[in-house]
Amino acid sequence: MSPNSPHYLPLPLSYYTILAGILLVVIAIVELRALRYAYLRIGLSSRAALILLLASLGGSYFNIPVAQLPSSQVLANAQISFFGMRYVIPVAVEWPGTLIAINVGGALIPILMSLYLLIRYRLWWRAAVAVAAVTIVCHGFAAPVRGLGIAMPVFVPPLVAATVALLLSRRLAAPLAYVGGSLGALIGADLLNLAQVQGLGAPIASIGGAGTFDGVFLTGIVAVLLASFVDPPLPPRRAPPGGELPADRPPPHIEASATAE
Repeated sequence: MSPNSPHYLPLPLSYYTILAGILLVVIAIVELRALRYAYLRIGLSSRAALILLLASLGGSYFNIPVAQLPSSQVLANAQISFFGMRYVIPVAVEWPGTLIAINVGGALIPILMSLYLLIRYRLWWRAAVAVAAVTIVCHGFAAPVRGLGIAMPVFVPPLVAATVALLLSRRLAAPLAYVGGSLGALIGADLLNLAQVQGLGAPIASIGGAGTFDGVFLTGIVAVLLASFVDPPLPPRRAPPGGELPADRPPPHIEASATAE
């Protein structure tokens, strides 16, 4: 990382290797068509879902600056351990205070995807309940870590989001888990704790970055798995006389399921 650049990898390279390994396993399952139905249920084609996961992982390097807190003593060139995870503190030379930024992979992409699913499946009240539940739990688990900012246990967002989504709607569990886990983690862990950031000596406080990125990323994977292994089976698709159904288009009864609930 350049001393004056807000872009850096929020996790050590070894943890990126683990996340990449998880992603490769998911890709392998997708290529075997085992999760194809899950992608259709969440509103994406198989290719679009893989692009989303890859964009979230790659976009975690980029931070969009939005505000600057007054200068203070910062920690630099170190790794912080929290709940068994190690987070990278970016190198900072004469850093003029704490920079507030939005992480592309851990915040911007999940927010845009959540809005798409929210509108696509009309998840209005269900999404509000899921986001509120995950927000409360994440806010309770989130803790200020000097030199890093706000962090929380990595599996909290996906596990809570999965549980709440299944209670609200088995048929719409996948999009609910993604929306609730992503937005709930960002609000509960990051936004509601911004007031505590200034005194932690962190050179960069990235919303959706170090401390919450791994939880948001895993939420996307769990949402895909939810639809595949929990969603109740539906009748097989039948091609119309003299034709075939498009490869990446869900059958009409699946498209209408969100409106029917």
